[in-house]
Amino acid sequence: MKLKIRRYRWSDLDTVLTLHQICLAQVGLVPGDGVYYDDDFPRIQEIYLACGGDFLVGEIDSRVMAMGGLKPVDTCTAEICRLRVHPGFQRRGFGEAMLVTLQQRAVELGFERVRGDTTLNQEAALALYARQGWRELSRHKVGALVVVNVEKLLTTGVPLDR
Repeated sequence: MKLKIRRYRWSDLDTVLTLHQICLAQVGLVPGDGVYYDDDFPRIQEIYLACGGDFLVGEIDSRVMAMGGLKPVDTCTAEICRLRVHPGFQRRGFGEAMLVTLQQRAVELGFERVRGDTTLNQEAALALYARQGWRELSRHKVGALVVVNVEKLLTTGVPLDR
């Protein structure tokens, strides 16, 4: 099985929203928990694409089974968010392929670092970020959940002021 990664199209909206809901339910995240939100989906063009970021989907046999967004925070930093792989296709390297592609895209767009967050109960996501060289910045509680903030400096050839 090969994952084909491409840019999001408006016609993907219902599919990516459903994928988001399935993936969060799998790890016990639900509307109203303080972490779960989906109001950005109808505005992907505005929030991700039109302001210098990107939103990618991964297809298997022409069906969207993975996704991830790249949202500018400032001129140097982008947030990687909405990184999801359908539960039936997890543990096959598709999440890593999406993350690597998003990191490469961030470099192409001129970002020097990427940030993201996940919850402590999303062990596979934490392991993926660690394998890719991300470092933990902080943790904070949201209700009963622990949110872990992570960051990775990208290789752009530009020195970073710290």
